[in-house]
Amino acid sequence: MDKLNRIIACATAVIASISASPAFAQATVKIGEINSYKAQAAFLEPYKKGMELAIEEINAAGGVIGKKLEIITRDDNANPGDAVRMAEELIAREKVDVLMGSFLSNTGLALTDFAKQKKFFYLAAEPLTDKIVWQNGNKYTYRLRPSTYMQVAMLVPEAAKLNKKRWAIVYPNYEYGQSSAATFKKLLKAIQPDVEFVAEQAPPLGKVDAGSVVQAIADAKPDAIFNALFAADLSKFVREGNTRGLFEKTSVVSVLTGEPEYLDPLKDEAPNGWIVTGYPWATVATPEHKAFLSAYQARFKDYPRLGSVVGYSAVKSIAAGIKKAGSTDTEKLVVAFKGLPVDTPMGKITYRAQDNQSTMGAYVGKTKNEGGKGRMVDYVYLDGAKFQPSDAEVKQMRPAD
Repeated sequence: MDKLNRIIACATAVIASISASPAFAQATVKIGEINSYKAQAAFLEPYKKGMELAIEEINAAGGVIGKKLEIITRDDNANPGDAVRMAEELIAREKVDVLMGSFLSNTGLALTDFAKQKKFFYLAAEPLTDKIVWQNGNKYTYRLRPSTYMQVAMLVPEAAKLNKKRWAIVYPNYEYGQSSAATFKKLLKAIQPDVEFVAEQAPPLGKVDAGSVVQAIADAKPDAIFNALFAADLSKFVREGNTRGLFEKTSVVSVLTGEPEYLDPLKDEAPNGWIVTGYPWATVATPEHKAFLSAYQARFKDYPRLGSVVGYSAVKSIAAGIKKAGSTDTEKLVVAFKGLPVDTPMGKITYRAQDNQSTMGAYVGKTKNEGGKGRMVDYVYLDGAKFQPSDAEVKQMRPAD
């Protein structure tokens, strides 16, 4: 019996030793990705394709730190509580190395807080609220896309050139919309002190009563409109505004509307002359974008949307950070991402050390209805690094890590 016990003990020790060896270590780097796939399919289906393309390119080139990348996705049902539950599951059950994703600002903020509490690395790919990197910012959370402040700051100089005094504002009544409106009013007022805001409509996200909103704006007789609606809310607003002639003599400045996810569904209802941020994929002629466009179309037989660029760039960012860190250890990643340069379809970006915000920019131009389809014209790419508050202002807003 003693002999048998010794044999069992010896075998157990050998198995334990083998299991702990590098050959039996986790064979892949696991990225836990959480997003509102069902609720925001127009953006997130192309986003998923962008992620897939980046994964395939990175793995074909040998992966990172000797391992292939693997993405494990979860749907948060556009709900902050579900987003946190999915994060907990991905870490505990799937043993992911990093977290990435989210679309809506409220789910992004929930994951930002989760990353802080759990001391776990999180890259917020899409959510735009400034709080992710400023008021609620923490050392474990980085953000890819240009924030609400950055995109509105890009539009305000164009709005000021219109020289319109009476403005109406319409936005979805949650974090992204509220901060868009507040930033627009603050920045425009700084340039044009005599501006008046004569109407403000804030319908619930995804539940706009377009007829009432358009009528309320029309009754205020504004010279111009600032719009932050997107997706189905935007389509309803445009349709009702066209029907009632709201836009015929009223200038419109509109964040996000130039993104093909939201512009393409408007079809022959696409407005003319709106000043927008967006993504004119068909005519961007930089070498890095041409390479991305060619690879994306070859892989999916479809054209990219902005979501495609975001998904692709987010995975490339994670890979670049892991490569620089030489590890998936959270504390090492946090350090590696500070000042991290990443090549993206929009050119090289950097993750700023002062607030963990990337310098990815946006295209600003005008909408044009051409042949029954909307597109962006007269556009320019604006570097996100040039549309940030000062370092002193950031320091005042952001808690110390």
